[in-house]
This record gives sequence, C-alpha cells and structure tokens, in this order.
Amino acid sequence: MGSLYHHVKCPEGAKAKKFKLIVLDKHLKPFLPLTVFYKEAMGRIAESSAESYLKTLYTFFTWLHTDSNYQGRTVNWDDEPHIVRVAIEDFLMHEAHCKVITSDSKTYYNVKLTQKSPHTVSRMLSALKSFYKIMIHVRMYLYPNPLIDAHAILEEHQDQREGVRKGKPRMPKDAGTEEPLPKRARRLTDSFFKVINGEWKPQIIDNPHLPFMIYRAGDNSKWKLRDEIITRMLFQTGARAREVIELTFGDYRARNDKGEFATFNKGSHGKRTKFLKVDNDTLKLLDRYIHGERKKVDKSRLEMNDTPDETPIFLNQHGNPYTYDAFLKNWSTITDKAEIKINIHKTRHWFVTRSIRMIREEYKDKAEQEKAIERLRIYMNWSAKADTMKVYEHYVDGKDYVAEQHDRLIKRINKEEKKYFEEKKPRKSAHQPSVEPRNKVSQMPKKQHELMSFIEELNS
Repeated sequence: MGSLYHHVKCPEGAKAKKFKLIVLDKHLKPFLPLTVFYKEAMGRIAESSAESYLKTLYTFFTWLHTDSNYQGRTVNWDDEPHIVRVAIEDFLMHEAHCKVITSDSKTYYNVKLTQKSPHTVSRMLSALKSFYKIMIHVRMYLYPNPLIDAHAILEEHQDQREGVRKGKPRMPKDAGTEEPLPKRARRLTDSFFKVINGEWKPQIIDNPHLPFMIYRAGDNSKWKLRDEIITRMLFQTGARAREVIELTFGDYRARNDKGEFATFNKGSHGKRTKFLKVDNDTLKLLDRYIHGERKKVDKSRLEMNDTPDETPIFLNQHGNPYTYDAFLKNWSTITDKAEIKINIHKTRHWFVTRSIRMIREEYKDKAEQEKAIERLRIYMNWSAKADTMKVYEHYVDGKDYVAEQHDRLIKRINKEEKKYFEEKKPRKSAHQPSVEPRNKVSQMPKKQHELMSFIEELNS
C-alpha cells in the first residue's frame, strides 16, 4: 500500500520560511497536523530524526485513512484517546503483525514483535507519542496524550508523595523522619504501548556480490554518474548516506591522501570528525563527474581549484546541492530494477560484515584479529557499543566455526563470483573504460587487501 502523504521542502532562497517543509495529502492539499508536527519537532530533535519520524507517521496515517474502523466508521487522528488507542492496537496487530497483550494491571499494553513485524514499530510508537505531545502543546489536540499511560505517572507521583503520616505528604529528606525511598531498578516508562522485545539488532548483509548487483542494475537503468559514485562510496566506506551525499570540495582538500575525504559524523553537528577512503577507480569516476556532468550544471562556472571549500561536490540537474531525498528516489528505482529489497543504510551493514569476514580470513592469530576489529569499531564510531560489534562477530564466527562448512562457503563464493563476472564480460568495451577495472575478478583480492590496509592504518 502506497503512502497517501508526501512532503515538499521550501526551495532554497525562498522568503517564506515559516514552514521548511509542507506535508501534502493525496489531493495535493497541505495536511496541517503533520506539517506543524515537523516544524515543532525540528526545535526538539535533530532534523534527520524529525524527518524519520515524519516518514514513519505516513504509514500509520495512511492506514488510519484506509483501514481503521471504530464502531463502523473511520478513525480520525483527533478522536478521543480511547478511540485512537483502539486504532493503534488494530494497526499493531493486523498491519504490523505484533502480539498486543494487556498488562497485569490492565492499564497499558505490552507489544511483542514477531518475525513478520517491521523494524520500525518502536520508532512509530515513539513518533506517535511525540506527535500527540506536540499537538497538545499547540492546542490542536484537546485531550490527554493517547500514547501516555496516565496510571503509571499517577502511581509514581503517589509513591513520591505518601509518607508515614496518613493523608499527609512526605516530610523533607533533611528532616530525617521518613524512610528513604527505594531506588528504582530502571526508570518507569510512561508509554501506553510498551514494546517488550524490540531491542535493535544490526541487519546482517553477507552477499559478496551485492554491490555488483546494484551496479549492474544502475547501468541498466542508465543512472547518473553522480549516483554511481555515491553508491560505490557507500559500499567502500561503510559511511551513512548523508556523510557521502553532502561532501564538499573542502572535505577533499582536508586530507593529504588523494583517496581520502574528511566528513562529519552522527551527532558531530557538521564538524568533520572522521574520514573516508575510496579506491582509484572511484576517484577516476569522480574526476570524470567533476569535469563533465557536474560542470554542465554548475552555476559558478569556476574551475575545481577555484571552487570555495564549502561548495558541495554533488549537484542536482538545476545546479543546487544534491539531497538525501533525491538520492533515495533514484536508489529505489535502481533497487527495484535489481529486484532487491534493501534500504540505503544496509550498505553500512554489508561493509561491517564483509570487513570482519576479511579480518577472520587474513589474520590467524586471535590477538591480531581483535586488534583489527577494534580499529574497525573505532572507524565505525562504535567504540562504546561493544554489543553491536559482537553481533557481527558472532554471525561471522558462527558461519565459519566448522572448517568443512567454511571451505564449502569459500568454494561457493568463488564459483558465484566467476559466474557473475563471466556474465559481465560482454559489457567491457572501449566506450566504457570505467566499468572494466570494477569487473575483473583479478582485481578483487587487491581491493580486499587495500580495504584491510585501510582499516589497519586507522588507529596507527
């Protein structure tokens, strides 16, 4: 089911900036509740988080309009809390394939994810809770927040107030006449729908041919050189999409190595705190792009050496900075062509999985493996998240624990790799010089070695 809602962003340089983004319904009319939500959320959470919440809400609001039912009528977002809760419960059970169980106190619901449940359930509930909090704040929703368990708040408040004197509030702590309150094992959540098994697990992507399948689909879709470069950089660096899409000429000049780029990181607020490294084939494509496709749309007409540091490398067809949303649209076209269901972020998971596999294969000494994995952890900005990396390690170790199984895996990979590139041979021609180095089987070990060297040098 497609979304009935989408948004358009305020054009660069526009005077009217009350709303940086406007949500439109299926009739292309502004939908004020979600538009206001995004505007208010921008002042509370990061822009990327606000946009992620917004897109998650599209799914629920579309379902609300098409499939919700309360006593024979469609549920509206601004209905009374108990009606909204019925709609959310129905959505969780029938659309998100969750098990919704009444708590022992019967004042809230426990939500258990199943194998069919999308990984966005927790995010959607958080987004809905935030949405109604904002709607109440701006007086567009006139009832209590349907996503908040009022009984939990009341009970906690009562615990804090009741003292030894019946019907009287607790005496101050300094008085020394009251027993100190026991510390809670954890903060009591006030959510009405509590996900009880929604701990995040990284997605494991372990197909060695995945990048080449995407490249081939891109070629068949006649993709822009710009999109090919961005895609290659995602697979080669493990970076987040925005970290690549929003690269500037200053990011390239900031590093001495010709294959390196400085870039920002999640939570660094634009400050360049890490670097990315790509291979020579990608650099050659980037040079072609800068002096060809990009130059045709660049409004400044400046030569590369004269371009200011803050100038974005990647531009759209109008000469404006290329955006995540624009790339996402092109990415969806390409992956649909390849008949692969994969979001952009999974290129990052693929990079980590393949890197750990290469570490296991290259280093026989356990201590050396741990050192290399620690460098990879630092590079991925997961130095404080040992559990995250352990999931990938466990996956790789589990696959290769039995030597015979490992041998079969390697033989199968080599067979599939040769078959894949044999099918690609007819595409090699003088008219496509950038494709040949990418598709030579003999190039692969060298690229793997370069990637390992890169990871080894990160913390040296």
